[in-house]
Amino acid sequence: MNALPCTIYVSFIGALLALAAGSRSAGAARIVALLTALTAWGLTLAAAVDFVPAASLRELVNVPWVPEFGIRYHLAADGISLTLLVLTGLAATAGVLFSWNIKERTGEFFGLYLALIGGVYGVFMSADAFVLFVFYEIAIVPKYFLIANWGSTNREYGAMKLVLYSFAGSALVLAGLLWAYAAGRAAGFGFPELVAATGRLDLLQQTGIFALVFLGFATLAGMFPLHTWAPTGHVAAPTAASMLLAGVVMKLGAYGCLRVALPLSPEAFHLLQPYLAWLAVIGIIYAGFVALVQEDFKFVIGYSSVSHMGFVLLGLAAANATAVSGAVFQMFSHGVIASLLFAVVGRMVYERTHTRQLADLRAMPLHRMLPFPAVVFVLAGMASMGLPGFSGFPAELTILIGTWQTNPVWALGAAAGVLVAAAFTLRAIQVSFFGRTGPDIYTTPLEMLPAVTWPEKAGALLLLGATIYLGLSPDTLLDWIRPALQSPYFHAVLTGGAS
Repeated sequence: MNALPCTIYVSFIGALLALAAGSRSAGAARIVALLTALTAWGLTLAAAVDFVPAASLRELVNVPWVPEFGIRYHLAADGISLTLLVLTGLAATAGVLFSWNIKERTGEFFGLYLALIGGVYGVFMSADAFVLFVFYEIAIVPKYFLIANWGSTNREYGAMKLVLYSFAGSALVLAGLLWAYAAGRAAGFGFPELVAATGRLDLLQQTGIFALVFLGFATLAGMFPLHTWAPTGHVAAPTAASMLLAGVVMKLGAYGCLRVALPLSPEAFHLLQPYLAWLAVIGIIYAGFVALVQEDFKFVIGYSSVSHMGFVLLGLAAANATAVSGAVFQMFSHGVIASLLFAVVGRMVYERTHTRQLADLRAMPLHRMLPFPAVVFVLAGMASMGLPGFSGFPAELTILIGTWQTNPVWALGAAAGVLVAAAFTLRAIQVSFFGRTGPDIYTTPLEMLPAVTWPEKAGALLLLGATIYLGLSPDTLLDWIRPALQSPYFHAVLTGGAS
């Protein structure tokens, strides 16, 4: 566990090395990026092997940074952090493999990519709210340049919208944290200090602080109606950026809601709990229906991602140990599945057919032209629908069971969203890969599509293997997550849920 902070430093050093290597050779930049991602992921897996679950954060680094304001460079981890750190390493490695075709300014691309990853690692280990905010901002900035320079459809608009929403959300978070720090006369920005400071304020101030912090983080998590940046950003981003955006960046928002916002003021949370839960349910169903009518393949996956993140937010809003453990599991599961879906659509299909329009893909027998992507997408679609044998099943089932314990009506609403997810996923599979199945097959130069490369196959198998393994052995993650939720830090939130 003590080596986990090295994931941050390795990523930032790798970013500089990739930038330098890219000035000489695109191939060298790729190798540096892959070795960096693998090294950081290996460190998280090594920590997982030695990890002993506990109801507390394990301290990793704790030194003064800005003593005048009580700010400390404080890193720590528990089972929740470790779950998301392993996800980050996996998604980062797969993203490098699916970016093997980047030829334009390769060093700059991977330099920004690894800098983003370093920021993500930092967020998931921060035990000081100000340090978390700094890493959060570090993760936001590279997104703009990755999308604006290497993106596709409306890339500048998509990049700007994503970053404006992100900065607006982070501004709300910062305002809430400063309010709690100043009004509550906190000793510092450590999580316990801020919780104690907020507890000294009246309920009206607590509610204002909670609303600012929760909504700020929830914006990045794609909560309805603050979700509109997400599909646009997904569609505009290059494949690896789409994978990271859906796979880990949206999890920063959900993690912030869980780690910072909910414990900050349990009373304010329980006051607003029904509204937050209904927004999550509406987001699940609304985004699912929007995905059902999309004609751009990537927009289907983009709105699907928003719908599935609604389950994470619903699990947090249900506020009991079962629902929240399911929400953290869903963060990992959705991160893997969404990364895989975007990889298939953005890299394997679009880069070969040069179209994402379902009307165009319907005319092609892609199951014959691209059999490997077809099989992978069908399996990923099954995982996305939450079928048994894939990680989506235990994740969504745990959330629904926990939500039922708090409020059965919320659970029934979310269950309806599961049916909508099955509808848009089956439609996407049928139209995109099996639109033409008869003997009179499509005969154009597209029949000579480039073969799927080994990096693409390796990346797909990594992600597919993860969702199948966790579908068959969900306790691997749940045994990390559940003890962390027994911490006194979460006690007031998880024992006072409304019904």
